[in-house]
Amino acid sequence: MSDEPIEIKLDNQEVQNRLLELASKCENLRPLMKNIAGIFAYSTEENFKNEGRPEKWLDLAESTKKQREKKRKWPGQILQVEGKLAASINTFYDDDSAVIGSNLDYAAIHQLGGQAGRNKSVSIPARPYLKLTDSDYKEITQEIEKHLKP
Repeated sequence: MSDEPIEIKLDNQEVQNRLLELASKCENLRPLMKNIAGIFAYSTEENFKNEGRPEKWLDLAESTKKQREKKRKWPGQILQVEGKLAASINTFYDDDSAVIGSNLDYAAIHQLGGQAGRNKSVSIPARPYLKLTDSDYKEITQEIEKHLKP
């Protein structure tokens, strides 16, 4: 037996080509981020329309319903007395990210729940309108796979 090393060369041009192609698809993620932002927006619209997905939001307190009845805003949809919160939802995307949100002062209290009003005497339950369902996550995954396909 010889002390000479055995050298095996493989033609890996196909593997190299595939890796280069994958790397080039990762250089410009803006179209992918735009599609993901669109999924965020559609999902949020569905959340408002269905008053929560997959679980329904907690119903309004009777006192809130009575206040809205006096103003002729009830019956109606939860979180949509005048539609300002739903209308304030904006998406943003760039080369590296996709985001959705609202710039309204009261947006977070409705998303997360908490104490509000004078002396924080009113308890507002969380009604997460910025929420993705399993189906939304699946759609995002499919968009990523479609973007990366050769």
